[in-house]
Amino acid sequence: MMSVFANIEHTWLSVWVRESPSLLAFPFILYLHTLGLAMLAGVNVGLDIWLLSARDHVPAVRRGVYQVMWLGFGINAVSGLALLAAYPAKALTNWVFFTKLGLIAVAMWVLEVQKRELVAADRGGATVVNDRLRRLAMLSIALWGATVFAGRFLAYTHSILLASEGF
Repeated sequence: MMSVFANIEHTWLSVWVRESPSLLAFPFILYLHTLGLAMLAGVNVGLDIWLLSARDHVPAVRRGVYQVMWLGFGINAVSGLALLAAYPAKALTNWVFFTKLGLIAVAMWVLEVQKRELVAADRGGATVVNDRLRRLAMLSIALWGATVFAGRFLAYTHSILLASEGF
């Protein structure tokens, strides 16, 4: 498996992301990853807090909010693949990386369930906030918090940085 990681590390994309002095390489890709995180998790947590602070009714959530979150997910997916290409052995030999991916998958599922619940609770332009929506909001906040923690924890938990350097 290490030979596969070493081969990936020698591709032009991996070398460029990892070694280029250009601000458009690693720093910009990391910026995009953070921007996508803000668009996805930030907006989702904002929506969650809004739902938790609501008394009984809130204005209906517009479709554009979900489009922003899915755009953020797309930005994170593309930038995350570029970051993965730069250090495949670092991520793919770390259980924290797989935990982060699992947390993202569950958080995205919760987002979709929450969206369906909000549509179902829409009463002509206002949403009736029920206990299920509040529980989903609390779960969503916990999942995004854990995801961000896992993402930051990745920098400190790897045992292999580059497979091509004999780790």
